[in-house]
Amino acid sequence: MGRLYLTTTIVDRKNASKYEKLYKESGPAVTFMTLGTGTAQSDVLDYLGLEATEKTVLFAVQEEEDWLALKKDLRRKLQIDAPGGGIAFTVPLSSIGGKKTLRFLLARENYRKEEESVLKDTTHDLIIVIANRGYIELVMDAAREAGAYGGTVIQAKGTGMEHAEKFMGVSLAAEKEMIFIVTRTEQKNGIMKAIMEKAGPESDARAVVFSLPVTDTAGLRLIED
Repeated sequence: MGRLYLTTTIVDRKNASKYEKLYKESGPAVTFMTLGTGTAQSDVLDYLGLEATEKTVLFAVQEEEDWLALKKDLRRKLQIDAPGGGIAFTVPLSSIGGKKTLRFLLARENYRKEEESVLKDTTHDLIIVIANRGYIELVMDAAREAGAYGGTVIQAKGTGMEHAEKFMGVSLAAEKEMIFIVTRTEQKNGIMKAIMEKAGPESDARAVVFSLPVTDTAGLRLIED
């Protein structure tokens, strides 16, 4: 126990209901779903056996042992490795915004925290904020005051909320907005703290926040200079 990952699953939209059902039955307790569009060339799509570029993207935070169990189910029950099956991958989290956020995302209390993970020579982190829809300005105002330059927002639907509501102490809306903010590693903690204080679980935004290590960037030098 201890190591946490962001699991991302990308599947053809027509198959999304099967994956959502699997996630509810044996996968992560809390999953966030959004729509996407594939950009692969037609010959690549043909090679992979993909018939459509309309995608559904599922995000969830998991412990390593839970991911390994889910991976078996994805292969055995949904044949994700077969042509047209989809793709799933994990990225290690570098930090997470508080115990309440952690319990909400995992929908459990028996978690033993490891030391904050740091990848060697990384200079940036990706902060991900998941908030109730309609509170983007509250989140971004807090982030900008702490030094963030801006963010990217996508719409998502949360599933498994009924299992996690007890850790927030309130009923949770399924409609969510996910905000992606890239920042310098030395600014990360300050930005996350500001978001938690002004838009966190105790506010109407009910925002949860965590971060992922970024190994390289392009296009930020002018802004940061």
